[in-house]
Amino acid sequence: MVTSQRPTPSHPVLRRTEVVALRFGGLLPSAALWEAGVPPHSLQRLCVEGVLHCIRRGVYVTEERWRRADAGERYRLLVRATALVAHSQPVFSHQSAAVLHGLPIIGGWPDTVHTITSGASGGSRNRFTTGHQGPAPEVVETTSGCQVTSLARTVVDVAASSSLLVGVTMLDHALRVETERAARERGRGPREGGLAAPRPTGVTKEELYCELDAVNPRTGRRRAEQAIAFASPLAANPGETLSRVRIFELGFEVPELQVRFPDILGGDAWVDFFWRGVRKIGEFDGFLKYGSGPVLGDRDPSAVVWAEKQREDALRARVNSFDRWGWDLAYSAARFFAFLTERGVPRA
Repeated sequence: MVTSQRPTPSHPVLRRTEVVALRFGGLLPSAALWEAGVPPHSLQRLCVEGVLHCIRRGVYVTEERWRRADAGERYRLLVRATALVAHSQPVFSHQSAAVLHGLPIIGGWPDTVHTITSGASGGSRNRFTTGHQGPAPEVVETTSGCQVTSLARTVVDVAASSSLLVGVTMLDHALRVETERAARERGRGPREGGLAAPRPTGVTKEELYCELDAVNPRTGRRRAEQAIAFASPLAANPGETLSRVRIFELGFEVPELQVRFPDILGGDAWVDFFWRGVRKIGEFDGFLKYGSGPVLGDRDPSAVVWAEKQREDALRARVNSFDRWGWDLAYSAARFFAFLTERGVPRA
């Protein structure tokens, strides 16, 4: 059996591709590789040997970069690679624009790249690209070297063509970005010289409804209206969005979000979910809450767990019940339904 060794940074091909990778943001177009001294006839062999990975015909990345990329980064690379090989500059839309805008998704990124097409003949689809027929976007932005629909147009398109969960996940994020950045700008005040502070790049519900009217999708309008109405800037992360959508879809009462409890351990405590009628708190636990990452920072994990336990005990004394759940439970509709029923969450 023949085995290939994993390449190291000293591999001669990798040394030749370093400048190309820097020039194209990690991508390696075959034409640029040829200019760097890597002939086209060797590319297939380099992929077999585990040196390069072919994203699509004519565009490569190092195998190491591909191996370390998560699903979102791999899809982002596919979108950018499509822009590089396109005969004319496409305007990316739907999930392809979403991944370039940095929006989250629950359920996985698509296999094809989405673009906006003009004309009345309808959309099109091939192995790599799904073209959506629709009105030309009034605003086209450029990010990562690609032309994309605006944030408002992107989330409206996704909401009209995807599940409630996918649409609300992106809408919640976009609304929260607007709220957080607007709050920061209000805190800063005017810039030096009396110029107004720059407008935040998130979106408001008013802008979303205006964008929906402008797009006027042939199908999915009611789905988009439902998603926009349901979306909230108070969802702190996709896990909270997942929980809230599941609660709604399963027929339970949708709780209040980010409710403040004063005088908890000498300060205010904010809880993810609160069913006021039965005085019940719910909290979504993500992996970062007690593990390494930006939430933990340099703090000792055991100290964080102890502080959270004290917080929870103080909150329990103020309500009738307190429950926690995580990704696996909330993602499984059957298990989450049983959990919510057992824990006494009221029906809608």
